Amino acid sequence: MLDVTPVQGLEDAEARRRLAADGPNELPRSGHRSLVRIVLDVLREPMLALLLAGGGIYLLLGDVREAVILLLFAGMSVLITVIQEARTERVMEALHDLSSPRALVIRNGQRQRIAGREVVRGDIVVLVEGDRVPADARLLQVRDLRVDESLLTGESVPVRKAVIGAAARADLRPGGEDAPYVYASSLVVGGSGLGEVTATGAQTEIGKIGQVLDALDAQPPRLRAETRKLVKVAALAGGAISVLAVVLNGLSRGDWLNAGLAGIAIGMSLLPEEFPVVLAVFMAMGAWRISHARVLTRRATAIEALGSATVLCTDKTGTLTENRMTIAALYIPNGDVLPLEQQTPHALPQAGRDLVLCGLLASDPEPVDPMEKAFHACASAWLGDEMAQASHRWACLRTYGLQPDLLAVTQVWHPDGRDSACVVTTKGAPEAVVQLCGLEGDRRMAVEAAVGVLAAKGLRVLGVAEARCETAHLPATPRGFEFTFRGLVGLVDPLRASVPQAIQECRSAGIRVVMVTGDYPVTARAIASQAGLDASMVLTGKDLDLLDDAALTAALRDTSVFARILPEQKLRIVQALQTDGEVVAMTGDGVNDAPSLKAAHIGISMGGRGTDVAREASSIVLLDDDFGSIVKAVRLGRRIYDNLRKATGFIFAVHVPIAGLALLPLITGLPIVLGPIHIAFLEMIIDPVCSLAFEAEVEEDNVMERPPRSPAQPLFSRVLIGLSLLQGLGAFAVVGTVFVLAARSGMAEDEVRALAFFTLVSVIGALILVNRSFSASLMKALRRPNPALRWIFLAISGMLAMGLLTPSFSELFRFGPLHVNDIALVLGVGGFFWLLLELGKHVWYRCK
Repeated sequence: MLDVTPVQGLEDAEARRRLAADGPNELPRSGHRSLVRIVLDVLREPMLALLLAGGGIYLLLGDVREAVILLLFAGMSVLITVIQEARTERVMEALHDLSSPRALVIRNGQRQRIAGREVVRGDIVVLVEGDRVPADARLLQVRDLRVDESLLTGESVPVRKAVIGAAARADLRPGGEDAPYVYASSLVVGGSGLGEVTATGAQTEIGKIGQVLDALDAQPPRLRAETRKLVKVAALAGGAISVLAVVLNGLSRGDWLNAGLAGIAIGMSLLPEEFPVVLAVFMAMGAWRISHARVLTRRATAIEALGSATVLCTDKTGTLTENRMTIAALYIPNGDVLPLEQQTPHALPQAGRDLVLCGLLASDPEPVDPMEKAFHACASAWLGDEMAQASHRWACLRTYGLQPDLLAVTQVWHPDGRDSACVVTTKGAPEAVVQLCGLEGDRRMAVEAAVGVLAAKGLRVLGVAEARCETAHLPATPRGFEFTFRGLVGLVDPLRASVPQAIQECRSAGIRVVMVTGDYPVTARAIASQAGLDASMVLTGKDLDLLDDAALTAALRDTSVFARILPEQKLRIVQALQTDGEVVAMTGDGVNDAPSLKAAHIGISMGGRGTDVAREASSIVLLDDDFGSIVKAVRLGRRIYDNLRKATGFIFAVHVPIAGLALLPLITGLPIVLGPIHIAFLEMIIDPVCSLAFEAEVEEDNVMERPPRSPAQPLFSRVLIGLSLLQGLGAFAVVGTVFVLAARSGMAEDEVRALAFFTLVSVIGALILVNRSFSASLMKALRRPNPALRWIFLAISGMLAMGLLTPSFSELFRFGPLHVNDIALVLGVGGFFWLLLELGKHVWYRCK
C-alpha cells in the first residue's frame, strides 16, 4: 500500500551543504583530459617536432636569436592549441553535465527535476516507470515497484521491491525479491515509489565495481577516420618531398644545414595538422551552440546527420502542442457534450460531478503528468477543495498500469478507512474503457459518436468508469471488475504558436514532417490541420497491423498523420521509411520508444517528460520538448557542417601557395624565401582562422531552402578538394609571379623576401574572405558579421606592421624595407585576387 502523506524532503540549503561535502553524484570518467594531459598530447604533434628541429639547426648555425624566436613560436603554437583544446574540453564538460541522467526529488515539500549529479544523501527520490535510479536508496513507499538490476547482477528478470522498514539490513546486495533497497543505474520497469538516498557517486554499488558510463562521443567516427587518413597521406607525401628537397638542395648548393632548414619549411608547409583540431573544435562548439537552442546533442554524429534528415517523425502531445492540458468538455451517458466554459459549478449536474471525481480518483495523488494535473485542477474548480482533499485521505490499495492490450489505468481505493467495499476507478482510451464496461449496441454507438464530436474539436478524449469490490477479492487484471461507464472527458492541449512556421521551414528544407501519435484519429487530424500538415489521409495502429512491410512502405509515401499508434509500432514506421531510402529522425519519450529511437538515424527524446531510457537510446534531447527546437537544431546542424566544409576548403587552398613558395626556389635557383620561422608565423594566422573564425560564421541565406545532403557525401569531396586546389593554385600563381619578377628585377634579396611574404599574407586574406560564404553576394559577404575574424585581421595587421617598422623584427624575418608602391602592390594584388575569386565563385554557382 502506498501512503500518500506529504513528504517534506531536504531543504535546499542542507542539500547544497551535503553536495559540497560529498561531491557530485557521478563516477570518474576515463575520457576526461586534464590540462597536463592536453599539453602532453600537443607536444607529440609533428608540427612541434619540425619547429624544434628548426630551432636546433639554427643553434648549430650559431644563430641563437633565430633559434630562440623559433622556439618562442613553437611555444606560441603549443599555447594556441592548448587553449583551443582546453576550450573544447570545457564545452564537453558542460555538455556532459547537461546529458547526465535527471532525478525527480522532493525538496522543500515540492517535487522538482534536478540533474542526477546534484542528488545528495538524504534526498527523497521519486521513482517512476522508465527512469534510471539516480543513487542507492532505501525504499520508503512502493506501489507495484519492479526494477531491472541486470547492470549489477547480470540477471535480466526484473525484481519486485517492498518496504520492510527503517531497520532493514543495510548489507543486502542487488537482486532478489522484496528487497527494500534500489541501486544507482538500475531501471524502474514498473510501478512507482519513494526512496531515501543512502549513497551517491563512487560510494554506490555501481561505483564500487568501477563501471563508468560516458554518454557523449568526442568526435564523429566517420569524419575522424576521413581526417586521419588525409593527414597520414599528406604527412607521408610531405615527408618524402622534404627529404628529396634536402638532398637536392644540399647537393646543388653544398649547404646542408640550410638545406635542412628548407626541408623543414617544406614539411611544415605541406603538413595539414589543422584538420584534427578543427574537427574537434567544430564538433564540440557545434554541440554547444545547439544546446543554446535548448537541444542537447548527446552524440556528435547527430550534428552531421541533421543535415541529411529527409523525414521527421514527431509526437503530438508536448512537441507540437504546449503540453498544458485543461479539461474543456464532459460527456455524460444519455446526455449531451457539456463545454465547461459554458457551465458554472452549481449548474453542473450530479452526473458531471461524479465524472470529475471518478477521473480524479483514477489519477495519481501527486501528479506529474500534465493530463493528470488537469484532472486535479478540474476537481478543485468544480468539486471544491473539501471534496478534492477528502479523496486524498483515501488509501490506494493497488494500481493497474497501462498494458499494450488495455490502454487504461485503474486504481483501487479504500475510502476513509472503512471496512466496506473499495472504490475502483479507471480512465484511458475510450475504446478500452468501453471494452471494460462491456458496452454494446446503441450504448456503444452513442459513446463513439460523442468521441467523434469531441475529437473533431481537437480535444484529447479519455473514457472514465467506476466499479466496486471487496478488499479481499482483487482480480489479477482490471477485466475482473464490473465497471459502470461514467462518461468521457475532453482535454485541450493548444498547438504551439511556433509550429506552423517551423513545419513550413521543414518543407522548404526538403524535410517531410510526419505526426505519429497515440491519440484518437479525429483529434490527430484536427491538430495536424492546424499545424499545416496534410491530414487528408490518417492511418491508425490497426491499419498498420493489416499491412505487410511492402504495403506499409508504399502507404508511408502518401501519409503524414498516424493515430492510435503504439510505441512498438513506431519501430515498423522507422524501418519502413529507411527501407524506402529516407533518413529518419524520430521523437519519443517512453520506455517502449527506445527501440524506434535507437533504430532511427536521429533519435530525439524529450528532456522535460522523457524517460531516462528514451534519453539513453537517443542522439538528441529536446530540453524544452518543443518541435521548433528540432528545426533550430537542423538549421544549426547545416550551418555547422557548412562552416566545417569552408574551413577544410581553406586549409586545402592555403597550403598550396605556402608549399609552392617553399619549393619554387629549389626549382628556379632563386633565393629561398620561406624558412621555418616564416611558416611558424603563418601557422599563427591559419590555426585561429580555421578553428575560430570559420566556426563563428553565420549561416548561409539558403541554408533551409536546399534539399537535405546525401549521407554518403564525404566531407572531403572531390568537388571541394578540386575547387580548393584551384584556389590554391591561383594564389600560388599570383604570389609566384610577384616573387619571380621581383627577384629578376634586381631587387635586393631581403626586399624580395618581404614583398613575397607580404603578398602571400595578402593572398591568404583573400582566401579567407572568399571562403566565408558559398553563395553570398560580394557586398553581402563584406557585411556578414564575424567579430572573431575582425580581431584576427587586426592582430595580423599589427604583427605585419611590427615586421616592417621594427628593425629587430625586420632583421629576424630577414625583411628588407618596403616602399609605398610595394605596399600598394601587395594590397592591390590581394584585392584583385579576392575579386577574381568572388567572380569565379558566382559563375560556378550559377552554372551548377
